[in-house]
Parts: sequence; C-alpha cells; structure tokens
Amino acid sequence: MRYRNTYRDSDAYTTKDGSIIRELMHPAVHGNVAQSLAEAIVAPGQRTHLHRHTLSEELYHITQGQGVMQLGDEKFPLTPGDTLCIPPGTPHCIYNDGDSPLHILCCCSPAYSHEDTELLEA
Repeated sequence: MRYRNTYRDSDAYTTKDGSIIRELMHPAVHGNVAQSLAEAIVAPGQRTHLHRHTLSEELYHITQGQGVMQLGDEKFPLTPGDTLCIPPGTPHCIYNDGDSPLHILCCCSPAYSHEDTELLEA
C-alpha cells in the first residue's frame, strides 16, 4: 500500500455518473482507511447523471471552470473556490455551463464505490 500518490500515477476513468474521474487517494489502492479523494472533470456543455450515494457523504471543491449544481430540489451556480457538502442519499448532478472543463475535487467518506452509487436517470 502507498500512503503517497502523484497525479501522473493516477489513471483517469469514466464513472457511473458520466464524469472523468482520477482517484488521487483511495483505500483500495493507497492504504488510507476512511475516505477517498478524486478529481472529477466535466466537459463544457456536459452534465453528470442524476445520482445519489446511500452511504457516502461527499464534499465538492471547485478548482477550475464553472457549473450549475442540482442538490435535491435546489439548483445554484458554482465557481472556483466554492465548496459544498452532499449528504448521503441526496440526489445530485452538475452541469458545466462554461466554455472550459469543470474540475472538481471530490472527497467521499466512506470512500467512493460504484456499489454505493445509484443512478436516478439513464
């Protein structure tokens, strides 16, 4: 197990919600225990699928780009420097309404798993 990771050592993949994910720290790979940290990238004009996590609480921190977040029944803009908490069981998605990629740091506790992700739309 590794307790340190570099960006170049983190392979990107497409997750169930449709975003490009790069796991920066995850218990299954790096040896940490209680949480995961990933970078999500949403292309301009794209939106993640509406979904929820039964167990995981998520923190989103916007590092680049801009978007519109749907959190439950509420919608609001997000820009670099904004951070929000997504409680377990809360439907959410994000739309990149800008002209550059939207970069989001995503922290999940407990750590992200595909099994804990329920898509609420096709």
